[in-house]
Amino acid sequence: MSTSTALLTDHYELTMLEAAIGSGASSRRSVFELFPRRLPPGRRYGVVAGVGRALDAIESFRFSEEEIDFLRHEQVVDEATLSYLADHRFHGDVWGYAEGETYFPYSPLLVVESTFAEAVLLETLLLSIYNHDAAIASAASRMTWAAGDRPCIEMGSRRTHEWAAVASARAAYVAGFTATSNLQARKEYAVPSTGTSAHSFTLLHDSEADAFRAQVTSLGRGTTLLVDTYDIVEAVRLGVEIAGRDLGAVRIDSGDLGLLAHRVRAQLDALGAEHTRIIVTSDLDEFAIAGLASAPVDGYGVGTELVVGSGHPTCGFVYKLVAREDATGELVGVAKRSKDKISIGGRKFALRRRSPAGVAEAEVIGIGEPAGNDGDDRPLLVPLVRDGVVVGREALESARERHLRSRAELPLVARQLSRGEPAIETIHEHG
Repeated sequence: MSTSTALLTDHYELTMLEAAIGSGASSRRSVFELFPRRLPPGRRYGVVAGVGRALDAIESFRFSEEEIDFLRHEQVVDEATLSYLADHRFHGDVWGYAEGETYFPYSPLLVVESTFAEAVLLETLLLSIYNHDAAIASAASRMTWAAGDRPCIEMGSRRTHEWAAVASARAAYVAGFTATSNLQARKEYAVPSTGTSAHSFTLLHDSEADAFRAQVTSLGRGTTLLVDTYDIVEAVRLGVEIAGRDLGAVRIDSGDLGLLAHRVRAQLDALGAEHTRIIVTSDLDEFAIAGLASAPVDGYGVGTELVVGSGHPTCGFVYKLVAREDATGELVGVAKRSKDKISIGGRKFALRRRSPAGVAEAEVIGIGEPAGNDGDDRPLLVPLVRDGVVVGREALESARERHLRSRAELPLVARQLSRGEPAIETIHEHG
């Protein structure tokens, strides 16, 4: 099976290319921009994720003999276009917000400069990666901020497409989750994985005690026992009896999690297991996590709500031509004017305007040239691809660290989970 990413695209990208080749416009120097017109309703900020995956995808965007044969057989485009695609390589430049960075309406998350032909072919692929991964990371960031110092574990693999699960685990890790249940994410991206047992393991055995003994024998006293299969009080008693006071943790997966956590904490302490942690799961989102802030909970396992973006499974990013070469060889701004779907023409630059104390005040977008920097501001666009060569690849840990720094500089209103406007305004400055 082909490993090329070239067919992970829309049919009309290739028909546009064919028509542009026919008109002689395909080689015009062009600037495309990937950006959000707005944040999802109620969100105060978004999180950039998928950058590393997008760079891998650009490198793999090749039309091999297999793809060319398919397109010819299906008569998708003409022979002149197939000839172009057979030799296609991206030779342009890409700048973008680094992975883990926060973003706001009209943030130019990617700026792609090359020929029209090379840039337009990447549209669908880049949008699919960024829209998905940023949606997951944005939800994950709200969850980890609500959780504070308590760790969050990603457990959503069984609630989404099998490969979306891998991307989701990666994006959640960027936004502060400490681990995933997904082993492919560990293999592909070195995201730490963890897991112990499900209710089926308990039901397999003749008694809950037999199940706990088997798990402790295999995984050690530091394991996490699932205690809500039958009776929680009895399960906690059995767990401490079998594993001793060194039992690592108990997991509660149903019921009133806050109330049960208080009861289980009291029982564990009475049994001398003061250091046994309490992990809660069961349809958690950022609101449920925030609601458990006063409960004696030590960690959260989050599944469904995370991998569906906690109500916003896409970010609404678009990819628009904002400048093209004119008859004199100069770049001129172009823009869509449709009602409610406008774009702003011109090559963009971006910085985060900050107060002397380092608190973010505005997203400043320079059009045509960089906006003025008073010394406290932070440029946001970094080189990702230069002359077709990826230069912006980095370790996932760097993205995690960047996210914490970027989120920490936002004003306090960004932490609010209630519906509201973006935490900072977006300002456009014309050069």
